[in-house]
Amino acid sequence: MTTPPTPPQTTVLIVGAGFAGIALALECLRKGHSITIVDKSPSVDEITRYGDIISFDPNGARHFARWPGVLAAMQAVARQTSWLDLYHWRGEFVTRQSFAGEKGWGPRVNGHRGELHGIMYDALVSQGVQVRFGVRVVDYFESDGGAGVVTGEGERIEADVVVAAEGVRSRGRKIVLGFEDKPKSSGYAVYRAWFKGEAIRGNEVLRHLVESGDTHSGWIGPDLHFLASSLKDGREFNWVFTHVDDGNIEESWQFPGKIEDCLKYVEGWAPVVQEIVRATPKDARLIDHKLVFRDPLPTFISPKARIALIGDAAHPFLPTSIQGASQSIEDGVVLAACLEKAGKDKAALGVRAFEKIRYERVHKAQATGVKTREKWHKANWDEIRKTPEAIHLTREAWLLNFDAEADAYERFDEVVASLQAERARL
Repeated sequence: MTTPPTPPQTTVLIVGAGFAGIALALECLRKGHSITIVDKSPSVDEITRYGDIISFDPNGARHFARWPGVLAAMQAVARQTSWLDLYHWRGEFVTRQSFAGEKGWGPRVNGHRGELHGIMYDALVSQGVQVRFGVRVVDYFESDGGAGVVTGEGERIEADVVVAAEGVRSRGRKIVLGFEDKPKSSGYAVYRAWFKGEAIRGNEVLRHLVESGDTHSGWIGPDLHFLASSLKDGREFNWVFTHVDDGNIEESWQFPGKIEDCLKYVEGWAPVVQEIVRATPKDARLIDHKLVFRDPLPTFISPKARIALIGDAAHPFLPTSIQGASQSIEDGVVLAACLEKAGKDKAALGVRAFEKIRYERVHKAQATGVKTREKWHKANWDEIRKTPEAIHLTREAWLLNFDAEADAYERFDEVVASLQAERARL
């Protein structure tokens, strides 16, 4: 009996080893593609050593179960809460929002971004893939038969498909859009801090946040919301607050924050909020970060469909969406599936199908961030006291109870047929 020939592998060059890039790499391996992955950071330590809380809702976290050992390792270090306590900014308890009813939709994972990224990275390395660190991409190019990048050292790296997963300032955006676009201020900035729970365990005002397991709390006020949580049975603690951007930092930039500056924003707030900021250790990593956005892109792919943008390079999310990380995972899953269905000879068609499948869903998900921010920052407290659940995070099945891989497989043939019909009309 003759063994059928193995289909030739689609070669995929991934620029950026963040969550989107690693997710795509893991999915490409599952689906038989050949990958090369490069990143400008000098080592993985530069990616995993910093950061604070990151959240994956069921639509993103469900895919971790498909990568051996990843979900279990993440759940071992993730926050063990299924609720969020919400308070008026002066300190009055308002409502507890439970997420227990979402268990049927899939797992939720909330943890330190560096730690969770490291778990995904280790899963990739365990399959024999080595990320090329210290590679700075300065240009992208494409032809009818493939695409590539030029590095700062003048090296040309080519593949059937190139994927820009290098964040909001990706150089890949220029070849996709045809011009150099500039980000805009979202009007908001954010302070973030992460430190050991031991630092506040002896504090009479704060000890309840770390001494009885994990907690998750939020204080909502005019044009500012403050979130705090503990993880690993209270051994680690983080806080973050979003505030009106006063223009003190440049576009898409971050630098060490100062406790005294943070306290100015929460002056008059609940004593527990002020004490959280005041008790932050001097050696904690406190970051002041400007939130930027870009107008929804007309396309995520290059003219010849050999280059695709994914993750923040394609669609930066506001933190209040709680979807940026999950949507980057979905991007990788869907692109790998579309390339598998299309095959090497029709890789460009696979890229076009990826965009068609993702475009509407991504932009609809992006809009949820603005909706939540407006709900919180412009809260009508007289109405909320009558119906406290009005201040709950919006949790909708269309967004969270969703399997991006199954959806891509189900829709691929129909999407391809529509793309071919569109091209025939041109």
